[in-house]
Amino acid sequence: MLVAAAVCPCPPLLVPEVAAGAAPELDAARAACTDALGVLAASRPDRLVVVGPANRPGPEVYPQGARGSFRGFGVDLDVYLGADSGGADGTELPYGLAVGAWLLGRTGWTGVPVDGIGVGDALSAERCAALGRDVAARGGRTALLVLGDASACRTLKAPGYLDERAAPFDAEVGRALGAADPAALAALDVALARELKVSGRAPWQVLAAAADDTDLTGTLLYEDAPYGVGYIAATWS
Repeated sequence: MLVAAAVCPCPPLLVPEVAAGAAPELDAARAACTDALGVLAASRPDRLVVVGPANRPGPEVYPQGARGSFRGFGVDLDVYLGADSGGADGTELPYGLAVGAWLLGRTGWTGVPVDGIGVGDALSAERCAALGRDVAARGGRTALLVLGDASACRTLKAPGYLDERAAPFDAEVGRALGAADPAALAALDVALARELKVSGRAPWQVLAAAADDTDLTGTLLYEDAPYGVGYIAATWS
């Protein structure tokens, strides 16, 4: 049974060592993520599932202790999913889940089993829904940490350049996440999301199915588009 969810953006720039001199620009986003994880802890879950973007469609499963690295961004920093050190089979976390592992470590998450699931932007809405239902059907009290960014096309200097469809898309996502509206998330246009370089579409649709038939309510904690990329943080509890 799903008892709570935290939705967080996952740009590597959230990690101050990666952002370096630009780190203060995302202080508000980091604070919102910290607050979101506090809501998860307060829900007293029996286990935590971290769902985030991956390079392949997936779903790809990562056990507790799986390692993530930020060396690809020029930073000698390793993180471990729900653990202080590695204990998994050596499979490396995709960047989104690595940011999730960093967030968990930053907030001192302990005492609850953690595993991760990577889902790519090619995974269909139907398969995302099936995965979400499977996650929710596991025994005990389940909490989700859902990672992903909105469009990367909000400004001329954005990674995907300016697309006039990006702001309305992000606004609807922000509304749906803030209102805990699973139907709206499930209805997101997969093709449009890919065109707008949205990394969060598949994770959000996993959340939508996991939360179906629950009475969770949403709170929007953060919504902005620094660097032309939409970042949204919210909680469902």
